[in-house]
Amino acid sequence: MGEITVSAKTLDDAITEALIQLGVTSDMLEYDVIEKGSSGFLGIGSKQAVIRAWKKQIVEETDELEELKEEIQEVISEVKGEEITEKQEMKSEPREKKPRREKKERREKREKESAQVKESNETKEVKEPKPVQESRKLAKVQDETIAACEKFLTDVLHAMNMEVKITSGVDEEGALEIVMDGKNMGILIGKRGQTLDSLQYLTNRVANKTQDGYVRVKLDTEDYRRRRKETLENLAKNIASKVKRTRRTVALEPMNPYERRIIHSALQSDPAVSTHSEGEEPYRKVVVTLARRSGGSHNYEKYDK
Repeated sequence: MGEITVSAKTLDDAITEALIQLGVTSDMLEYDVIEKGSSGFLGIGSKQAVIRAWKKQIVEETDELEELKEEIQEVISEVKGEEITEKQEMKSEPREKKPRREKKERREKREKESAQVKESNETKEVKEPKPVQESRKLAKVQDETIAACEKFLTDVLHAMNMEVKITSGVDEEGALEIVMDGKNMGILIGKRGQTLDSLQYLTNRVANKTQDGYVRVKLDTEDYRRRRKETLENLAKNIASKVKRTRRTVALEPMNPYERRIIHSALQSDPAVSTHSEGEEPYRKVVVTLARRSGGSHNYEKYDK
């Protein structure tokens, strides 16, 4: 979807409707105000607000971001070297070719079984299983783990010639929380936090290779995590309102597992809608549908993968 024109009672309502129609968050929306709108006198002569909106174009990445991605890729190669090698070996192994007739018979069998399952599902009501609340006990964060994480981040930032203050601490959940402060931190956040997520993933790997037990690392800068969470929660509520109003399913833009969990959690208490995720990474996205009359259920993926 390209450029759209939206009208509503107020300018804020027009912006919200544009976010819903384009399926984007506020940080990815650009718009021009065509008509600000007015309430008139006692409702007489009122005018609706009108805007022209479109998705923000992704600008070319800076040289610093490219350098950071190269540094991150090098670390990924080192940390996941064994996994990558194993996958390459598996792909290189020749597969035994099977006769066409055998493949055809297997395909016909699968199609027949699929048709039987579909017919069975249509004749009886199937309740979605409730989410499994996986709990993983966090280990006590050791001083050497904090030092190792801070050193890793310092090395990456030093390679970019960035002067950043790193503050570490353990939050109430027992996770290692690392906050970075400095200039031009938007480079470390990246598009929708993708660069920050990559750094957080790598820092988690460093932490869990340093000590026994499971350690969770949370990486943040410029209060991005909280601001992004609020944006997604507002988007989720707006999308739910649209689904209930139009009675049509809405699919959001692809998100990482952390952001998908925010959407699921924000709508978990709304009995009128149901949420689930579709697709494969990195294009996996949340789909919001109208709940069944039987009560429906949220396919809430707390540990969405």
